[in-house]
Amino acid sequence: MKTMKLRSHIGADGILQIHTPTDLKDTSVEVVVVIQPLADAEVVTSEEAKPQYNAWGKPTTKQSIRNTITKMQQLRREVALDKTSIRSMIEEGRRF
Repeated sequence: MKTMKLRSHIGADGILQIHTPTDLKDTSVEVVVVIQPLADAEVVTSEEAKPQYNAWGKPTTKQSIRNTITKMQQLRREVALDKTSIRSMIEEGRRF
């Protein structure tokens, strides 16, 4: 016997849909469902706990976000132009 605890959301239609993978195939099983509404505080906590992934499918963490911000700031320093360069570019653009 295997016990699983999961959270789901019942939509406006009042239908609970449960999709969960199991190791069992082509067999009869007995399923027990207990429905218990969650307090609002628990719902917020569960949404925050969901893992989030970046565009490349890697999980995002506070550390990965900090690393990304650090790299962006470093890149900005490397490619930054000083104000006099920007002014001269604007003036040169006006000549054409």
